[in-house]
Amino acid sequence: MHKMKTMKLNTLLNKIFLGVFVLHMLFAVDASAKKVKFLTSTAVPAARGHVIINHDKNRNYVISIHLFNLAEVERLEPTKRYYIVWMVTDEETTMNMGKIDSSTGFLSKKLKASFKTATSSKPSNIYITAEDDPDRQYPETQMILSTGNFNM
Repeated sequence: MHKMKTMKLNTLLNKIFLGVFVLHMLFAVDASAKKVKFLTSTAVPAARGHVIINHDKNRNYVISIHLFNLAEVERLEPTKRYYIVWMVTDEETTMNMGKIDSSTGFLSKKLKASFKTATSSKPSNIYITAEDDPDRQYPETQMILSTGNFNM
């Protein structure tokens, strides 16, 4: 009988230890994440959002963008077709990271959007422009949102 109680106690302690370990690992991952808010936009003043930058198991930078109150790109003046995410690396190289396309459902009726990508380059600034060509190598002048420069 005493042996049975000891086994149950050991099982319970193992479960508690495992739970604490899992929570520790989750918080350790979150502690390494960097969250950067976008600055207020002059083109779309109601737009808000932030960028979360983590590392994956290969030490790449995982960039997650969450946007709110972002006007449909067709409503901008002048009208455009795509929102494009750009990254400036710590070596001052500007890279087209991809598009946020409102016509494919990324933007909901509540004007929310998200975007996620990974890169081996270290980011120092993330910004969004409005463009007609999603494959542009360099941004035009219609800046929508920017984080400004930040350190990783």
